[in-house]
Amino acid sequence: MSRMGDVLAGIHARWEFDTDSVLIRFERGIRTPKLLQVLAERRIPYEALSSVTLEPGSRKGTVVLRATPRPGADPLVETAAGQLRPTADPYRLVLPAERETLADYYATELRSALGPAADQEAEEFLVAAPPAPLQFKAYDGKASFDGKVVSFRWFWTGASSAKWKAGDQSFPVSELAGVEWRSPEIAGGHLRLRRRGPDGAPEEAVGPPDQDPAAVVFGLGYGLVHESLPLAAAVLEAVRAATPPGSAPASGAPRPANHRADPADIANRIRHLGELRAAGLLTEEEFTTKKTQLLAEL
Repeated sequence: MSRMGDVLAGIHARWEFDTDSVLIRFERGIRTPKLLQVLAERRIPYEALSSVTLEPGSRKGTVVLRATPRPGADPLVETAAGQLRPTADPYRLVLPAERETLADYYATELRSALGPAADQEAEEFLVAAPPAPLQFKAYDGKASFDGKVVSFRWFWTGASSAKWKAGDQSFPVSELAGVEWRSPEIAGGHLRLRRRGPDGAPEEAVGPPDQDPAAVVFGLGYGLVHESLPLAAAVLEAVRAATPPGSAPASGAPRPANHRADPADIANRIRHLGELRAAGLLTEEEFTTKKTQLLAEL
């Protein structure tokens, strides 16, 4: 960027531009999505971005400036794996239409700041995850993370007999290979830890999440996005940092060797979006936009 200290204020957020990064500050108003309120602010290095777009907003009289992070650059985005509603997208800035010219200027400036590796997967996380300690209540237990160990404490009102038999669980990040997060806004929402096998690769999951002592399940009012996703992202970041050299990289969703999206994964994510649309959580326009973005990854 050519100037420091520039600020572009939008709805629920403001972007403050520096020479090598943009600081995104989120409002704490009652209309601001709770995930954005919890994130509070995030510093995004320009090297973490792959593209920048400016499009008409879904609400009349608005435009949307959106930056897309490089695959592997942001643990929050990696963990979410396309399951966030557009309104909760931390890389999306909604502005009044009268600011379109100004937004276009900054979109052009951002594009010029993208590095030569913008179209490549990042070798390490470039954006920080929410810091520990973090915790939330799932349907069958309480999940907490202190930065080094993930702990599950079961609730007698919700935990399965298999989990009661196994007892409360503690997982050092050094023994983990990744994190699987399925949004509570989708049927079957859960957080599952993927343990590392003797060869360093993720072990196979042990049955469905409600029977797996390495998983907690969500439900109505439990494992809410703004509570469970930050914890899952923080765990993924810590696991990646603790991954031994030469081992398979920690991930929320494994990527093919050629770094192109898995068609089956894309189809599953589009199906999830369809469920959100059917539940009235996505508009037809939001569904179409996100579906187009996912298909573009093939």
